[in-house]
Amino acid sequence: MNKVAIALVLGLCAGPVLGMEDMPGMDHGSMEGMGPANMNHDGMNHEGMSKGSAPTEAPAPLPAPTAADRAAAFPEVSGHALHDSDLHAYWLFDRLEYQKADEGTALAWDAEGWVGGDVDRLWLRSQGERTNGHTENAELQALYGRAVTPWWTLVGGVRQDFKPESPQTWAAFGIQGEPLADLDTEATVYFGENRQSSLRLEGDYDLPLTNSLILQPRVEANFFSRNDRVRQQGSGLSTLEAGLRLRYEIIPEVAPYIGVNWTKSYGRTADYVREEGDDAQEARLVVGVRLWY
Repeated sequence: MNKVAIALVLGLCAGPVLGMEDMPGMDHGSMEGMGPANMNHDGMNHEGMSKGSAPTEAPAPLPAPTAADRAAAFPEVSGHALHDSDLHAYWLFDRLEYQKADEGTALAWDAEGWVGGDVDRLWLRSQGERTNGHTENAELQALYGRAVTPWWTLVGGVRQDFKPESPQTWAAFGIQGEPLADLDTEATVYFGENRQSSLRLEGDYDLPLTNSLILQPRVEANFFSRNDRVRQQGSGLSTLEAGLRLRYEIIPEVAPYIGVNWTKSYGRTADYVREEGDDAQEARLVVGVRLWY
């Protein structure tokens, strides 16, 4: 009987030592917030019950922004508005170079520029060549240009040839633009005297090798509708010129370059050239500078 009494006493003493968290089925998270401060006299947590009992109302929809709201949010900033009526100007000497020719040293140039706004502009173009101090060919174009898309411009105006031979005037119509980034193209039709007409196609592409080193391939093709022995112009494809120039931009506005330029005459034009004792095709080393402002 003494052993039974001792076991009974030990069992009764062990019950309070287990605590509530050790009781089976009890979650430790459910014990949070059940301290004396959160319990009322009947032992219930009324604060927790009241929080979950009231449904939450949906927020009211925001009103649609008005034109006045947009104007207030995006005011015009001085100096950043589009002013199409303002006059701007741009000038580029794409080629200003010396060429090592078979007949000696030649100075060649190809320049263009414009004055105007974002849509309407006056374009000026000039190109030519002087060999051993004698002007072989020289021309000047004055064209009105109107932008029809952000990448294409229609042009029309006049072209004046000063050389070769006697001066000649042409009416000019064409299109110019960038079908791809850094690819400049021009296609111009000319109508001259004595029912002569001509087509010129030009294109050049800037290929950056580094931030300052740029390789530029260039192609120009000239076509004529009639033979002109005096000016050595044959019908069909008359001349094709291709060049490759490597320039280094000291600053973006000034870039010296070196390269090679190749020209070839075709058809009746080649016959006229040979009759003068010259070659129908020629490759030249070139050195020059590209300028713009």
